[in-house]
Amino acid sequence: MGKFTDKGRRIACTNRKARHDYSLIETFEAGLVLEGSEVKSLRNGGGALTDAYGEIRDGEVFLVNAHIAGYSSASYNDHEPRRRRKLLLHAREIRRIEQRSREKGYTLVPLSIYFKHGLAKVELALARGRKTYDKRERIMRRDLARAGVE
Repeated sequence: MGKFTDKGRRIACTNRKARHDYSLIETFEAGLVLEGSEVKSLRNGGGALTDAYGEIRDGEVFLVNAHIAGYSSASYNDHEPRRRRKLLLHAREIRRIEQRSREKGYTLVPLSIYFKHGLAKVELALARGRKTYDKRERIMRRDLARAGVE
């Protein structure tokens, strides 16, 4: 089972490395087009966002390489675990994401998949990759703040 957050969301899976590997510029909430067996698998905690990313094609946004495990009680027509899934966003949001992602170094990274009022949603972030030395510096500052030194 997923955990509930203060916003009434039940989190199905998160991408914990995203906040470490990327500087998040702007976040978006998108609906997720799923098959029935995918929804049941996500409700059972069968999702992973490792190596997943967002892609814009022909004015539509897709979640690529997200793994949703097969559902054990599904019939013979179970879903493909790593298939490309369509994301539902407003046209103006898609245009804004497309314009920003054309800039050098920006990418669309999924942060989490969750259920909100019974509907599957994805939290996406427009992000820029961090260099190794930036990651180390950030960890050092966090550890110093935790120790109370500054």
